[in-house]
Amino acid sequence: MKELEIKGIIVPILTPMNPSDESVNIPELRNQIERQIAGGVHGIFPFGTNGEGYILSLKEKEEILEATIDQVKGRVPVYAGTGCISTRDTIYMSRRAEELGADALSIITPSFALASQKELYDHYVEVAKHVNIPIILYNIPPRTGNRILPDTVEKLARDVDVIMGAKDSSGDVDNLMAYINQTRDVGKKFAVLAGNDGNILTCLKAGGAGGIAGRANLYPRTVSSIYDLFAAGRVEEAQAAQDSVATLGRVFKYGNPNTIIKKAVALMGYPVGDCRRPFNYLCDEGVEELKAVLRENEEKGLC
Repeated sequence: MKELEIKGIIVPILTPMNPSDESVNIPELRNQIERQIAGGVHGIFPFGTNGEGYILSLKEKEEILEATIDQVKGRVPVYAGTGCISTRDTIYMSRRAEELGADALSIITPSFALASQKELYDHYVEVAKHVNIPIILYNIPPRTGNRILPDTVEKLARDVDVIMGAKDSSGDVDNLMAYINQTRDVGKKFAVLAGNDGNILTCLKAGGAGGIAGRANLYPRTVSSIYDLFAAGRVEEAQAAQDSVATLGRVFKYGNPNTIIKKAVALMGYPVGDCRRPFNYLCDEGVEELKAVLRENEEKGLC
């Protein structure tokens, strides 16, 4: 298996789109990758929720992943989101990502149909048979309707060599803590990542590895510093960095967080377009609140 230390702030990089036809804007994707790496992120994750992986075609995903790997040029790991509803399609996407040169796979749970823990376990075991790069389990039940329970994460970590981490986006801190506590002694280094930006430092203090942070799309240097400061033993400064990015949460009541993050990056002057329809609406009140938050954060020096 390919060796990889899973750690730090990994950006679920947004997918820029052209406003005329919602096609993928590859030149701006390359620009955003450079901006993220310059800002100090520790990994690039295409096809996360913020990358709109749920609405991209196979051809688009291949094009985006090829461009991402080419632009990154090994400076940080590339974590490809390859989870699909079916096991068969997930195997295909995962093998394709490995062929294209991804360093690791982030595999979201199947969605729409309710899956038992046995079905989830069997799904991941089967996918793992077909790849030879690390897999990070991706738990986001508010979006998929399926939750990977801590006992299942522990069993997968113990039983499957290539399953090397888990991202928890449940919003349930107790669930995040259970992932960390139940995988401390699985016979290998297992990385637990916070999927909610507000839980990054909580995760690190408990022994987790970092976070997959949507707000890094706005402020890569500030969000990355949460991990860097913590790793340097400067915990109070890490807490200040963690607290500084909380203001964006004021806007989330107006729409999907990924819609708001992409709108925010566009308002910062980058031609990333809107999220692909129909998931692109933000009411006028929400836009004004977002602009106010961006002004506040600019004055605070977030970058």
